[in-house]
Amino acid sequence: MGGSVPTELITAPVLVSPHGFTTRRGGVSTGPYRSLNLSPGVGDDPDRVAENRRRVLALFGHPPLAELDQEHGARVAVVRAPGRYPGDALVTDRPGLLLRVSAADCYPVLLEDPATGAVAAAHAGWRGVAAGVMENVVGALAEVAGAPPDRLAVAIGPGICGGCYQVGPEVIAAVARPGLPETWRPDPRDQGRYLLDLQAAIVARLRSLGVTRIWASNRCTFEDEELFSYRRQGPKSGRMWGLIQRGAA
Repeated sequence: MGGSVPTELITAPVLVSPHGFTTRRGGVSTGPYRSLNLSPGVGDDPDRVAENRRRVLALFGHPPLAELDQEHGARVAVVRAPGRYPGDALVTDRPGLLLRVSAADCYPVLLEDPATGAVAAAHAGWRGVAAGVMENVVGALAEVAGAPPDRLAVAIGPGICGGCYQVGPEVIAAVARPGLPETWRPDPRDQGRYLLDLQAAIVARLRSLGVTRIWASNRCTFEDEELFSYRRQGPKSGRMWGLIQRGAA
């Protein structure tokens, strides 16, 4: 398989650990999966997906990898060995271990404690945000690394923006939290529906915990055709990764 376009990673200036968010660029998949689809479960050719994954992991030196079987919830797995773990966030203090989450409209969120090197990766859709995935992962970093929230650095990758993410009132009721700003507005084009700014909801929850160093890519998966979007493409949408690696001791 060929591929002349370099595999692209979006990186965040607030993080010092090896990390990145993938886009659609730099893989070998074709058709709706063009080109860097990283999921074998959406109908893409398995050999092409394997090559795409190999290219991404090569950027990190093919380290041991911890992955999620994502649940759209708030469970956090504290891990010190490679493998697959149920939940929607991973936390580690093991040097060299690479964490990855998958997304295609939901937000991949990477967290780092610069004092100890402990890192975390979270998958944040509306269900996870409503269930407290951000609160849980910040709490897990405090337990594992003794990291207070104001010591953390957080990077939020691409996701569906507030101008494109139409939801029903039941989603707004689930995401709303007393004391936090409203991150939604009525959709002027569709009575009874709302536009939810999920990135703003994530930021609001982080700030309420005391996290201040927050960077966001501000790239919308629905609008940007260099990104995969389930809302735009449907079941044949590929998937992107958010990755972060605990640095060497």
